[in-house]
Amino acid sequence: METMHGDRRHSSVLRLLDTGWSWAMITDDDLPDSLIERVKMMQGILAAKATGKDKSSHDQEYRKLRREFRDDPKLWGHLPGFVRSHSDLGTFWTFIKGEAKSYDARQEIIRDAFKPLLDALEGLDRTPADNVISTVLSSFDEGVVHAEWTKALERRSSDPAGAITMARTLLETVCKHVLGVDYSDKDDLPKLYGKVAKALNLAPDQDTEKAIKAILGGAMNVVNGIGTLRNKAGDSHGRGGKQPVQPSPRHASLAVNMAGTVAAFIIETHRERTSSD
Repeated sequence: METMHGDRRHSSVLRLLDTGWSWAMITDDDLPDSLIERVKMMQGILAAKATGKDKSSHDQEYRKLRREFRDDPKLWGHLPGFVRSHSDLGTFWTFIKGEAKSYDARQEIIRDAFKPLLDALEGLDRTPADNVISTVLSSFDEGVVHAEWTKALERRSSDPAGAITMARTLLETVCKHVLGVDYSDKDDLPKLYGKVAKALNLAPDQDTEKAIKAILGGAMNVVNGIGTLRNKAGDSHGRGGKQPVQPSPRHASLAVNMAGTVAAFIIETHRERTSSD
């Protein structure tokens, strides 16, 4: 499944670091997609070096990540001082072994140094609405649904096209969870949402109140719009022929925020219907 690839790659990297396998077994495709996962990867490389788990040289990968981060002025100033000061693992090793003798103490130094940046990245561009939606999605399915939502949030500014792709994937996944087995693999997002709306009495023609009908109709338009926007601007289709639409962060934010709102509404309605049955 596309949405889980980055998480699986990051987990495999950490497992390799933990076991001391050769870094040569990891290709560029194994590098995490999101910024926060790349920062965590750098932290893992340094922790492996500081605690004797670096059985082979990870210096090339450390240098590559460091160069990427150095090219981002906003990020560079928030990296630990020892990352900014030490351009390779050899000089970092000299530094860290002079700071603490025990592995645990070295781990703590590295962890504490990265914590402010990681905390900031966790909350980057988050709004109160993001947090409310996160709570609903996490309680529904931490492993898949919430992971997709988190990745969509992370990509809003750095990868607008990817964020739009994740917005649609999030809605598809939520709809499939609610439907169980009552869908076909050929069903696209509008079809999936139509089935969910019918099952949960969310279709506009199933409500007599004019204002509610308008809101429900709006939700359906949002779903259709996200599907259309993703097809034109998302990153999941081939890019031959006409120049693809280049979405901006504001377009991605709109798509992700609306997808999260609709997804949370579906989940809360599903829970209400289930508990009343």
